[in-house]
Amino acid sequence: MSDSTVITCAACGAKNRIPDAAKGTPQCARCHQPLPWIVDASAATFDQIVSTSKLPIVVDLWAPWCGPCRTVSPLLEQLARDMAGRIRLVKVNVDQAPQVQGRFHVQGIPTFVLLDEGREVGKLVGAHPLDSLRQWVEGSLAAA
Repeated sequence: MSDSTVITCAACGAKNRIPDAAKGTPQCARCHQPLPWIVDASAATFDQIVSTSKLPIVVDLWAPWCGPCRTVSPLLEQLARDMAGRIRLVKVNVDQAPQVQGRFHVQGIPTFVLLDEGREVGKLVGAHPLDSLRQWVEGSLAAA
C-alpha cells in the first residue's frame, strides 16, 4: 500500500494526492471542492488509517474472488463520491487481512462496517443497490 492516493477532482479535473492516513477532510487544491476519500488498507495499516480519520468510515470487507464484492465495489465508490467530505471508504481484502475480518466477526462477504469516531455504529452484509447503501449509511449515522 502506498502512503497516499491520487484522486481526480470531479469538479475541475485536477489531480490531488491525498494521504491515506490523515485528519481532516480532503479538498481539491485547485477548486476546494470536497474529494472522495477511498483507500485500500492492509492489516498493518488499518489501525493507523482508521485512527486518524475525523470522518465516519465505511469499511468494505471484500475478496477478489467474490462476485458480489466485485458487483458492489463500484457502487461503494459512487457512494464515496456522492458523500465526498462526509464519509471515508476503506477497502480491506480479507484474504490479505484476516485479522481485520476477525476483529469485526465477519463470516460472509461482502460486509460493510460503519465506524464513527472509532466505534462501530452499523454493519451490513451482502451486495445492495446504491440507494440501499446510502440509506444504511445515513440512517446509521443519524441513529449514532
